[in-house]
Amino acid sequence: MLIGPVLIDAAGIAGLIPHAGAMCLLDGVLSWDAQRIQCTATSHRSPNNPMRYNNRLGILCGVEYAAQAMAVHGVLAASGSETAGVRAGYLASLRAMSRHDDWLDHLPGPLIVEAERLNGDAERAIYAFRLMHQSRCVLEGRTAVVLAPAVLARIVA
Repeated sequence: MLIGPVLIDAAGIAGLIPHAGAMCLLDGVLSWDAQRIQCTATSHRSPNNPMRYNNRLGILCGVEYAAQAMAVHGVLAASGSETAGVRAGYLASLRAMSRHDDWLDHLPGPLIVEAERLNGDAERAIYAFRLMHQSRCVLEGRTAVVLAPAVLARIVA
């Protein structure tokens, strides 16, 4: 799978979301628009990945990769609007999850993390997501994201 040029690198992503150090899992943003984002990640191969347990990285850890892509998308899509700025977001539910592998750590190439905003408003959103590896989907589903009030987000950040 060919990966295009990176529009926003890992340092740029780290400036957009509250995750720091090894917990900032994405390497770059490949594309984005008002409805969707496509990111790349290689941290699933790192022995220092903070989500590893018993030296393995389970497939459900992919939800965190997707959540970070959604967070980046939320900030980028809100830029220039009256609701712009970093706000804490929480996954309220996961639906229609399908895993097509058991582990992330054995996948040799980069992950492509895709998220699409299906609907929402300034307080909540529904996203569909999928993690791809070499043109094969390894994890997919939908999630509801609830955003904290802007005042609380400033206190938390």
